[in-house]
Amino acid sequence: MSFVVGTAGHIDHGKSTLITALTGIDPDRLAEEKRRGMTIDLGFAHMTLPSGREIGIVDVPGHARFMRNMLAGAHGLDAVLLVIAADEGVMPQTREHLDIVDLLEVRRGLVVLTKADLVDGEWLSLVRDEVTAAVKGTSLEGSPQIPVSAVTRAGLPELVAALDQLLESSPQRPDSGRPRLPIDRVFTMSGFGTVVTGTLVDGSIAVGDEMEVVPSGRVVRVRGLQRHNEKVEKVGPGSRVAANLIGVDKKDLVRGDILAAPHSVEPARRVDATIRVLASAPQPVRHGAELLLHTGTVEVGSRVIVLDGDEIAPGAQGWVQLYLDRPIAAVAHDRFVLRVPSPATTVAGGTFVDVAPRKHPRHDSAVRESLVRRAAGNVLQEELRKYPRGVAIGALLKATIAPQVDIDKLQARRLGDWIFSDEAWQSIGARASRELDAYHGAYPFRPGMAREELRSRLGVAAASFGAVVRGLVEDGRLVERDGSLAAPAHQVAIETTGPAVELVRLLDSQAFAPPSLPDAMQQTGANEELVRALAHRGDIVRVSDDIAFSKSAYESAVVMVKEIIAVNGSVTVAQLRDRMSASRRPVLALLEHLDAQRVTRRVGDARTLR
Repeated sequence: MSFVVGTAGHIDHGKSTLITALTGIDPDRLAEEKRRGMTIDLGFAHMTLPSGREIGIVDVPGHARFMRNMLAGAHGLDAVLLVIAADEGVMPQTREHLDIVDLLEVRRGLVVLTKADLVDGEWLSLVRDEVTAAVKGTSLEGSPQIPVSAVTRAGLPELVAALDQLLESSPQRPDSGRPRLPIDRVFTMSGFGTVVTGTLVDGSIAVGDEMEVVPSGRVVRVRGLQRHNEKVEKVGPGSRVAANLIGVDKKDLVRGDILAAPHSVEPARRVDATIRVLASAPQPVRHGAELLLHTGTVEVGSRVIVLDGDEIAPGAQGWVQLYLDRPIAAVAHDRFVLRVPSPATTVAGGTFVDVAPRKHPRHDSAVRESLVRRAAGNVLQEELRKYPRGVAIGALLKATIAPQVDIDKLQARRLGDWIFSDEAWQSIGARASRELDAYHGAYPFRPGMAREELRSRLGVAAASFGAVVRGLVEDGRLVERDGSLAAPAHQVAIETTGPAVELVRLLDSQAFAPPSLPDAMQQTGANEELVRALAHRGDIVRVSDDIAFSKSAYESAVVMVKEIIAVNGSVTVAQLRDRMSASRRPVLALLEHLDAQRVTRRVGDARTLR
């Protein structure tokens, strides 16, 4: 098992010296750090504990000016070593680093009292009391305090044993299959090209894997991997990793980018979150505040939209929506820290609840209730609520990083590859009934509404409409009739007296020389809807826009056509006109209709049977 341990503490309290004494590796790699004797950027080391557990160590700078570097190294830790010099005790950066560790909810840690050889027992006891008071109420409350001296090596064996015991209760990180590597360092190695380092979370990476740089979207391939300076073919979550990449130059990557499985993480510009304001914060977090957000290895400006009230007081918690200055890679449940840019101060931190939210109205109880449910673990159900017209199951799972088995637990209607929340499905069903009833009222002689028209009225995607129709049919909300959709109770009822009967009688009386439809409609009082209904029922046959035959006349005419063709091999307009004793206009319309119905085929001026 592999773990990542970070340091925290005030400048010059011996963090780097302690790591060198423990591992034999000096984490200060920069020439300026050597010259100034001060950690400026992140440093890295590794060691194997007596149990065989391997740990990567992230050493952070303690100076307030380099807090952004400290924050880039404080993410993804399994445990922290809070380093406090015994001869100085708790200092300003001790407290700010402790606040950050608490806001990031790092719950496993040891307090290392360095330079213990410089103080006597009485002084050390006073420092212990001060430390106990400082960590009270934080995630490190109750953590063991271990005095050590990197010079004499006193206490180092006890520290190693305590760290081993601390990690014994730390579970192996789960592998969700969606690896993310927040990049904390980018460099070029001669003969290899671009190399990035970071702490791998949420999944595994193997040599040869195709990865995506987020938020830029650049696709790269993993050429090689190292863990603790040893080549490996694959690394799992919770490992410090160096990845040699193909397809990208150093200038195209920055700290704060992440490597992720392609299409698994979408850039976020707006996030919903719950935040806790430090009790020691000099002022509330007010609506509209411009703060720096630190998450993973990225720092980005943000504007705070307080969703309930106008501010969140020191020591209080609240719901916010954060507008980010630029897109970043963010994932629900990731933790973050908020700082005032000037004077630079840590004021709050929290957890991302939704990384693809809509813009919310403020003071809306429904928004708060949804966020509460999402934060409580009902992520899949709340994500589904975003889609009032349904969503493809694959897209829903991708957005929530949820397993397929969780789909069965939802309060939802599943139709093939599509899923609808119960509320969304009830809304779709109710609207379908209203639209069909209104349509039948406007067009009582039509058997139903065209499929595409109902789809448009419901506002559902074309890809999902087939599933929607199947579901509505199963629910008894609609029926399919002759390619159209209707309410189950709808029936086309043509009266046995009045315009319908008169129109059929008129066409029958002038069988092969019917009047034009407009004239026939004017004479009988029939309207276009009634003509459509009679044609659909088969009482009349409409062969063109303005010519219709009664059913019996049409059938007799078709018999005539076939008889003429049987004798002559074909039929012309003139031959049929003479046989029917009709004018050219209805005869031509009839033959063109038979061509369209694929009964006859035109050859020159004649028709033959198909």
